[in-house]
Formats: sequence, C-alpha cells, structure tokens
Amino acid sequence: MDERDSVAILPDDETATNGSCLGQEDAVRTTGSLRARCACKCPLPVSVEPVLFLSMFSLALQAPLSTQYLWDRISEDLGYNGSKTSDCSNSSLLPDPLQKEVETLTAHWNLYISLGGFSIGLLVVPLLGSWSDLAGRRAVLILPNLGLALQAVVYLVVMYLKLPVVYFLLGRLLSGLSGDFNAILAGCFSYIADTSDRSSRTFRVAILEACLGLSGMLASIIGGQWRRAQGYINPFWLVLATNLAAALYAYLFVCESVVPDPSAKLFTFRHYKAVWHLFSTGGSASDAGGRFHRWKLWLYTLCFFLVVTVHFGSRDLYVLYELSSPLCWGPALIGYGSAAQHLAYLTSLLGLKIMQRCLEDSWVAVVGLASNITGLVVFSIADTTGLMFTGYGLCFLFVAATPVLRSKLSKLVDPSEQGALFASVACVEGLCTLVGSGLFNSLYPATLHFMKGFPFLFAAIILLIPAGIIGTLECLDKRREHRDS
Repeated sequence: MDERDSVAILPDDETATNGSCLGQEDAVRTTGSLRARCACKCPLPVSVEPVLFLSMFSLALQAPLSTQYLWDRISEDLGYNGSKTSDCSNSSLLPDPLQKEVETLTAHWNLYISLGGFSIGLLVVPLLGSWSDLAGRRAVLILPNLGLALQAVVYLVVMYLKLPVVYFLLGRLLSGLSGDFNAILAGCFSYIADTSDRSSRTFRVAILEACLGLSGMLASIIGGQWRRAQGYINPFWLVLATNLAAALYAYLFVCESVVPDPSAKLFTFRHYKAVWHLFSTGGSASDAGGRFHRWKLWLYTLCFFLVVTVHFGSRDLYVLYELSSPLCWGPALIGYGSAAQHLAYLTSLLGLKIMQRCLEDSWVAVVGLASNITGLVVFSIADTTGLMFTGYGLCFLFVAATPVLRSKLSKLVDPSEQGALFASVACVEGLCTLVGSGLFNSLYPATLHFMKGFPFLFAAIILLIPAGIIGTLECLDKRREHRDS
C-alpha cells in the first residue's frame, strides 16, 4: 500500500469553509487511529492569501525590472541608445538594425533564463506538491520563497558588480531547485481545496487569483516609479525582503490543513506515480462517470494548459513591445501598463461573482476567454499609447477562466486526491511557463520583419480552442443530465 493511502482527506462538507482551520479538532481517519486534522491554531482570520500576495508582489516587482535591466545592459554593450532619442517614436523612419538586435538578444536571454529555471521546476514542482499531501502544506509555502529570496541575492550581486547577464540564469536555476513560484501556487490552491466546500470553491480560488492581481498591480506601479528615481538595486532589496516575509508568515501563521506524516519521504517516485495514476485512471471519482469522466479531466487540463501558456507567453512580450518603436514607453508608462494588466484580476473577480448569479461556471469561463481574445487582437495592431491601454481595458475579464478551470478539475476528483491533482496542475503550470516562454520569445524576433504584433494575434487564435472545448463539454453535460432525468 502506498504511504499516502494511510491518510484520507475529509469530504468537502466536513472541512472548514472560511479559508483557515481555526483550530477545530476535525478528525482524519488513518489506519487504526484518529488524528486531529490541524496541527496548530490559526491566530488570523486569513490563511494562505498573504503568502500568495507577498510572493506575487515580489515576482511582479522583479519581472519587468529584470527585462529592462537586460535591455539596458545589452544596449550598453552594443552602444545603442535609440529609445532615448526623439527619433524612436517617429514611425516614418526605417527600423534601426541595432534596435532589432537589442530586442532579439533581450528576448533570447529572457528565453534562456526562463527555460533554465522552469525546466528544473517542472521536475521539482510535482514532487513537492504531491509530497505536501503527506508532509503538510507549509513546507511547500516556505521552501520556494526561500529559493526566490536566494535568486534575488544573486541578481543583486550581478547588479552591484556588473557581472555578465549569464549569472541571471544561475539565480533562476537556484530558484527552480526550490520549486519556484509555481510550487507556491500549488501549495496555496491545494490548501484552498482542503478548506473549502464544492459550492464555494470557484469563488475561493478566484479570491486567490485576485490576490495575484492586487499585489501585481501595486508592485508594477511602485517598480516603474522607483526604477526611474533610484535605478534597479533598491527595488531588488525589497524583492528579497518580501520573499523572506512570505516565508516567515507561512512558518508562523499558516495552519496545516493536513496532518503531517513524520515518516513521509520527499525523494521517492511514489509522488510521481500518484500523479500518473490520477490521469491514467481518472481517479476514484471516475467510477461513477466512466470514460467520459476521464476525458473531461484530460480536456479541462488541456484547456488550462492552453490558457495559461498564452498568459505566460504573452506576458513576457509586453515590456519588449512597449519599450521599442513606435511606443517607446519609459519606466513610468511600463509600470502603469503592467498595473492595468494586473487590475484585470480584480475586475475578473467582480465579474465572476456577478456572472455566477445568472450563468454556469463554464459560460463564465467562455466570456472571460472572449474578453482576452479581443484584447489580444487590439494589442497586435497597437501603435499608440491610447490603443495599447484600450487593449488592457478590453482584457478586464481575462482571468475569469483560470479559477473556473481549477475548480472544475478539483471537483472531478475525490477529496483524498486533491494533493495529487494540484501537483499535476502545478506540473502543467510549469510546463506552460516553459512552452509559453520558449514559443513566444522565439516567435517575437522571428516575426518582427512582417508584423510586430503577430504573437498577440497568434495567442488570440489559440484561445479559441479552450473556448470551444469548455462550451462543448457544458452542452454535453446538460444533455446527459436531461437524458438521465
């Protein structure tokens, strides 16, 4: 028997619904004994939301600054300063070959750094996520934040000593070995699955998504202004402090949602086997739904993969697109643009709550995808600041699809399989980052000569696939329900 079979998670209606354990003595049946579900009392009315908020704040603060630092260092090495001249916004001039070289090298270095970090994270994240089913969720919240803090230290050393940008890759590798930000996502969403019931799960997941947006919006505004006033080094000290604060909060205040097993081993193939078993058989819940249930699990995972790949891949290009001609944005406008993008997390939460009153979750996701598609189409032809911000405005519901997909996947498996599921989702999310960064950072320089915004148009076309799958599955579900009744 697998060691994870000795602990069974309580059904949804027997778990806490307020986001934390609140010190109750919920019992979890084990082989021959009953043990308390929670390992400690939670002194705060929130659970993992502050951890995700702080971690995302750190990530959103450093991501645009890292790209701008790469741009400035490569420009300095090549002797390019075109973006600082008045000719940059003059669209009548021929494209500067040196600018194209800077754009290409910056995109390639973004690609190398992303590939290096997330290829390792792709192996580590499912290991940590499945292990948290036995060892507890807090470890998966603490270790990745410490890894991200170590990455910030490496970046600071590079900036202080003006080392070659290849050392950025070393920082990403160290962060990937600790699970990176995807492991934090896996731990937080697993925790919410542990502590929420089926009826409230979609909105609870959406609250976590809103935490991502709020922290990202604040970090983007602060980062753009701060970089213009004081350069790159001081903001990265805040990145380091924020990751350490998130790890400390998780250690002091987050209550365990599962009973830790002291004998749980981290380095074992059983964790990978648990993930494979879930998708090869459809899990225990597939007994009721048969083959259709297993196909739904795969199809919703495919939808999640496509949506998140587009999110991650296009996100890497916004700063490059805005830095270069004809937009030629400075740090302040880049910060405002990133803030507008993250504001959509809050508008999506509000829109999801309103649309749930009259629409099924599936149709809420389709509306969110339609919002994303229209915004991407506008980005693909944006050549003025006003048009660029119009695209950001049209994307006001673009995050509504991901909490729906996470919730639907969670509801397809038994409560005892939530950890293995979110380990799988974390693995898919790591793969999304890998594929998205590789695809879009390669596509952008390759299409500069005929359509600068083509990657955004390509992303919009991709999103038509999950929109069609989600709508079709919802129609099939309604038909089955009508036939069974």
